[in-house]
Amino acid sequence: MAERLTIALDAMGGDNAPRSVLRGANIARKRFPNVDFLLVGDEAKLAPMLKRMPKLKRAVTLVHAPDKVGADDKAAQALRSGRNSSMRIAIDQVREGKAQGLVSAGNTGALMAMSKVFLRTLPGIDRPAMASFFPTMKGESVMLDLGANIECTAENLVQFAVMGELFARMVLGSLKPTVGLLNVGSEEQKGHEELRQAAAILREGRHPLDFRGFIEGDDIAKGTVDVVVADGFSGNVALKTAEGTARLVADFLRQTFKSSILAMIGYAFARHALRKLRARLDPRRYNGAVFLGVNGIVVKSHGGSDALGFATAVGVAVDMIQYGFIESMKREFEKSAGTPLVPPPSEAPAPAQAPPKQAAAG
Repeated sequence: MAERLTIALDAMGGDNAPRSVLRGANIARKRFPNVDFLLVGDEAKLAPMLKRMPKLKRAVTLVHAPDKVGADDKAAQALRSGRNSSMRIAIDQVREGKAQGLVSAGNTGALMAMSKVFLRTLPGIDRPAMASFFPTMKGESVMLDLGANIECTAENLVQFAVMGELFARMVLGSLKPTVGLLNVGSEEQKGHEELRQAAAILREGRHPLDFRGFIEGDDIAKGTVDVVVADGFSGNVALKTAEGTARLVADFLRQTFKSSILAMIGYAFARHALRKLRARLDPRRYNGAVFLGVNGIVVKSHGGSDALGFATAVGVAVDMIQYGFIESMKREFEKSAGTPLVPPPSEAPAPAQAPPKQAAAG
């Protein structure tokens, strides 16, 4: 990686900021020696911390921001009064071309709203979506939306499918990623109207996607499809449930191997394998959701992430910049500029009709 990259960091965003941001940047500095950072935040707080991290300091330029967006601030409030916040000024670095991307662990709603307003969306996209990787039995899959859009129209879901498929092709290296809509059942009559309409449009084949229909929650871990499409409510619940389950399994394992002398002896023999399992289940390894559809690289780190998790999010931003993701997505939508993502209402295929009640049972 010869070309130098610059990434803006919202140093004041997140539960453990600014300590986790600086420590995460220091880990990322070792992984990506060609990356420079614009550290955006309160200079009076950040400068003394940087003095204790001389190697990181050489890769950092401080950008003063006197304010920050609070975790409980409403998106509209952040837009109105967050002009001098570290989040807004970090976004400005990308908008003005001073950084190729940004990473923030701050307020998700505010970050999405500011990114959409000040970076704008790509042509053909109504709403950006949060996308990230998911560990599966077959490797990894992409899932979106993870919480940016609680309610979605059929058009939004179709756009998410197109963006997620491109994301999987570029980042996962899938030649023809399979796509599925997350639903309460695999039958065509299941789910709300927007889901059924989106499925009908995707089945019509207007867009060259390998659409596999509806999938259920257990299909996510199975790796049934490469791209899982959901509204932000369902996607966020699935994400948080998976994170909680991973922590539960890890806790059960710890308790089990401490339960007796024989169990502790067994742990000594299985220690290497268990370390690999723990690393595989570690949510920090998958930290960093990308705002797909925004005209700029914006990566949202989990608000409670530690330094290692934040470094992972920085790595996601580096990958997206190096893959030229924004340019590729622009070309993808330019190719289909003559074909709307969703046909006009008069042309839209009718959603599948529900069968009689007795046939739908079970």
